[in-house]
Amino acid sequence: MDTRTLGPTGPTVSALGLGCMGMSDLYGAADEAESIATIHAALEAGISLLDTGDFYGMGHNELLIREALRGRDRAQVQLSVKFGALRDPTGGWTGVDGRPVAVKNALAYTLRRLGTEYVDIYRPARVDPTVPIEETVGAIAEMVQAGYVRYIGLSEVGVETLQRAQAVHPIVDVQIEYSLFSRGIEAAILPTCRELGIGVTAYGVLSRGLLSGHWTPQRAQGTPDFRSFSPRFQGENLDRNLALVEALRGVAEACGLTVAQAAIGWVLAQGDDIVPLVGARKRERLAESLGALNALLSAADLAQIAQVVPADEVAGTRYHSSQMMHLDSERTPTGAA
Repeated sequence: MDTRTLGPTGPTVSALGLGCMGMSDLYGAADEAESIATIHAALEAGISLLDTGDFYGMGHNELLIREALRGRDRAQVQLSVKFGALRDPTGGWTGVDGRPVAVKNALAYTLRRLGTEYVDIYRPARVDPTVPIEETVGAIAEMVQAGYVRYIGLSEVGVETLQRAQAVHPIVDVQIEYSLFSRGIEAAILPTCRELGIGVTAYGVLSRGLLSGHWTPQRAQGTPDFRSFSPRFQGENLDRNLALVEALRGVAEACGLTVAQAAIGWVLAQGDDIVPLVGARKRERLAESLGALNALLSAADLAQIAQVVPADEVAGTRYHSSQMMHLDSERTPTGAA
């Protein structure tokens, strides 16, 4: 497994990370035994970075990871954890809490659920508009000093927030959506990360399944998960986006790759400071994603991929409008996508 370093002060992690959210939440029912087997397969393939959030399944995902890591060498795994999203018993979203006291409270529960003495990278899932980012990051910095956290990351932040946070404590990475279908970070956020020496962990590299090459309009019907209200999966938007996928399929097959491998390979090729997170819930999908590491895409291949999937041809925003308003990365002019 190739490795990449998240910034000059950050950890060295596997070139691909495993996003574990879908094993507990937001994408319909998952098989727990298969989820654990998939995590084991990822670790055995050399993936060291596991990404989770304390609100994924209201703690279920952290408990799942704890079970998957039972009996394994903790030092060989980097756990990236998001916190701050508030939910109710129905699973609904009720806000964000980035207060220093909430930071420390959330971390205490995360450490217990994961069965670990420290978290490798700890980050707020969203910026709390009522709390200065300096206070949120400052509280995590205290936990770094105390040994409960190794590194600080951020998620879905705009340029100004990133700069203010970096002034408080070194930020090792920004976790943000980046794919052939979501290239907004290229305008300002990615250049700022590079200027400050901050890595990127890219989620949504397959655009929640759209770029997997396995999605069909029939599959979309009655999907009881995030995609049932995601704008990119609705009506004419879906038709337009799947047409782009078919164009990508032609290029991918000419390169001896699947659609998913071409999409992941494109993100991998955008820089050694970018680590794609693949959200595989099954070993079969994980194996396909791992094949992207062997994708030998030339400059001409990459240019053709970008050409057949023009960023301005993607239909629909990446979240519903009610969620887009909570993205600091989308609110500021310099961070607009």
